[in-house]
Amino acid sequence: MNQDEAIESALKLYDAEKFPLEQFFGRIIYFFSNNPKLTEGPLPIIHSTKYRLKDKNHLADKIKRKWDEKGPISDNNLFEKITDLAGVRVLHLYQSQFPVIHQEILNQIADNEWVFDEDPKAYTWDPESKIFYESLGISCELKYSYYTSIHYLVKPRDDSRYRCEIQVRTLFEEIWSEIDHFINYPSHTESIACKEQLKVLAKLASTGTKLADSIFSSHEEFKGKNI
Repeated sequence: MNQDEAIESALKLYDAEKFPLEQFFGRIIYFFSNNPKLTEGPLPIIHSTKYRLKDKNHLADKIKRKWDEKGPISDNNLFEKITDLAGVRVLHLYQSQFPVIHQEILNQIADNEWVFDEDPKAYTWDPESKIFYESLGISCELKYSYYTSIHYLVKPRDDSRYRCEIQVRTLFEEIWSEIDHFINYPSHTESIACKEQLKVLAKLASTGTKLADSIFSSHEEFKGKNI
């Protein structure tokens, strides 16, 4: 089977099994969109969610890009090789909100609603953030590309091949990620100016997140003194 035939077989499988994947995907979207612990109150823990199922044309492009890295991809191994066919992005305002989101995800695992396909992993360029995530028991990788996010890969049960990637990040980090994605995906920019400006923007995003933490911490302290 040549590459074109393998890709065509993978796309046919994706079409055939899209509905059960969508069912699982829909439950995850509902969880983050309607969980009262995350969505209620004057300032909900979750600001917003974004989600998508991989478009077939984008999937074909990704298989081509990953062919050399991951080896041949076809209907025999599509779900094992491409684990982000379904993706949910959870956005919040500041870092101190994250432990609540993390705990709610762990509760889903404890209740056997989801199963981790791999351990949660944080990506950051900031050593302080690395310490913060590791304090929660999350392994962390320093990314010199300045990418920042926490990734979870979940499935409905151990024997399922349907997976959903969950990314959690602050709104400041999302702004950086969206700009970086446009500039560097699918191929990296060769503009030195853009590379340097993205580094500066990453530092501004980190500063913004930390400042938001400080503002809300000061606000709570002030309210406590004036009760």
